[in-house]
Amino acid sequence: MTITAQPAPDVAGAEEILTPDALAFVEKLHTRFAGTRDELLEARVAARAAAAETGRMDFLPETADVRAGDWKVADAPEALRDRRVEITGPPSPAKMAINALNSGAKVWLACLEDASAPTWHNVVDGIKNLTAAARGTLAYTSPEGKTYTLRTDIPRAVVVMRPRGWHLPEAHVSIDGQPAIGALVDFGLHFFHNARHLAETGQGPYYYLAKTESHLEARLWNDIFTFAEGELGLEHGTVRATVLIETIPAAFQMDEILYELREHASGLNAGRWDYLFSIIKYFRGAGEKFVMPDRADVAMTAPLMRAYTELLVQTCHKRGAFAIGGMAAFIPNRREPDVTAAAFEKVHADKAREAADGFDGSWVAHPDLVEVCREEFDGVLGAKPNQLDRQRPEVSVTPEQLLDVESVPGRVTEAGVRMNLYVAVNYTAVWLSGNGAVAIHNLMEDAATAEISRSQIWQQIRNEVVAEDTGNTITAELVRTILGEEVERLRAEVGDEERFATYYVPAAELIERLVSGRDEDFEEFLTLPAYRHLTREVVAP
Repeated sequence: MTITAQPAPDVAGAEEILTPDALAFVEKLHTRFAGTRDELLEARVAARAAAAETGRMDFLPETADVRAGDWKVADAPEALRDRRVEITGPPSPAKMAINALNSGAKVWLACLEDASAPTWHNVVDGIKNLTAAARGTLAYTSPEGKTYTLRTDIPRAVVVMRPRGWHLPEAHVSIDGQPAIGALVDFGLHFFHNARHLAETGQGPYYYLAKTESHLEARLWNDIFTFAEGELGLEHGTVRATVLIETIPAAFQMDEILYELREHASGLNAGRWDYLFSIIKYFRGAGEKFVMPDRADVAMTAPLMRAYTELLVQTCHKRGAFAIGGMAAFIPNRREPDVTAAAFEKVHADKAREAADGFDGSWVAHPDLVEVCREEFDGVLGAKPNQLDRQRPEVSVTPEQLLDVESVPGRVTEAGVRMNLYVAVNYTAVWLSGNGAVAIHNLMEDAATAEISRSQIWQQIRNEVVAEDTGNTITAELVRTILGEEVERLRAEVGDEERFATYYVPAAELIERLVSGRDEDFEEFLTLPAYRHLTREVVAP
């Protein structure tokens, strides 16, 4: 194999990240593991087709002995024993990285996936910032002259880096003339530059694994970790990984996922929006019983979400792993006290529920919410670092409960269609401009919320759902009309015609195609065609 990488001239110090040795390490990962990744992506297609045909899913009979077995994951390293507050956000730009590290959270999920648009600048700059952060040297001076540095008066958040999911390529790195696998580029560059230093200082290397759909995908990551540790001469088990249970097939394989990673496992996370998107995607052709109400109506208290989160806590604690709660998307607005008060109230309620259910910690999207989350978990944990001792033996979850979309309270409305279109176009446009985490109407939106927004509309068109607020049938024609109105609304909000034409027009064209309701137009991930647009001018190196 031959690997080449395009330079990143807009990133100062990029050459220190894209070194020949680092790229050679990435090449080794591809040589050994790219074929298995390709096979697993093909297996996803077959699994989804089977679910669509039968309209059901079950726990795997061939792994019953794993679920029944008496085993546990490795004991947590000291740096990961207390995870009561985790803040999420991209590692580029540096200002956001510094604010996350200084936030007072126990953990920072440094995201190169849903919260980051994978421009080459963001990827290389993100790895560079994480490398500086590991050594305590990360700093930034704004154009106005304001300096941001890492605090030394409080412990900094422990970094848990999230590489891209298995489906995304990296167009700026070529291996034998083909685009590299984004996940292996992200992991490989970060691990090569930081793993030994993080291990020596007791701060890692730690990872979040996104979009996992099976225990075999977890096995692949486990093999990668073992190989990478061997290459750098690190002790087996140095890497620790937390897996996001954000797909419906993964919810049926939580025990198996932890088992495959058990010497590298740290816990599981309840990735709520991607989870709902995954249910729609898997069962999109299975009829009206899988049609969800407006996404704003789908609360974590809905029966299928309760089943999912309670099974996650029970599974994790039975195996000695941490259960991490989901994102509180509400964000404060310091210029609007009423908005901030409402956000605080909603996050308090969300985190109080998770702490009472047995979660060991949870996510927030804004530094001002760190203390809100901490208060709720402090109230349950006290001086304890976690609540692994809460085993939840009373929990018993069936496949039918995990798939019980019909009992979700709420309505499908034309207003919900309108909001979904507004969010999907707005988010996609900002993503195309290079920003993956976007505040829209005081909610922190990322790729997961755009995914559920566009997939809900596809499903509603496909099933000819009648909107309860207007009595109109949701058709492709109606959606096109509403989309046109929302695009004009965005045009007025954006103001800048050049920016609107560059980002919002192609975003609207993409969303119009993706919500058509035709099988051939259902993309597995919105970010795949969006990435092709993002990198349309890339010349293969």
